[in-house]
Amino acid sequence: MIWLARTQRYGQHGTIKVTIVVHDELLLRAKRYARESGQSLRSVVEEGLRRVLAVSAAAREYRLPDLSYGNPSDEDPLGVHSWEDLSEMIYEAGR
Repeated sequence: MIWLARTQRYGQHGTIKVTIVVHDELLLRAKRYARESGQSLRSVVEEGLRRVLAVSAAAREYRLPDLSYGNPSDEDPLGVHSWEDLSEMIYEAGR
């Protein structure tokens, strides 16, 4: 459960007070990390959110590498076969 309450805005970037229900062990670990690293719990949570969102953004931007080969203007070597023929060749080869 997350509760959001908008607070005062500063320029284009505002702050929002948020109450988040977190598993006890996770909160203890976050507090310990904050204490040991000399950070506030807020900065640890914000850093964690930024990291998750950065990874998520990178995952959305991923494109499969182009592993094609040959000349695209060459005739398709499989073009002479129907889909049914190709399917039969594939499944026959796997037996």
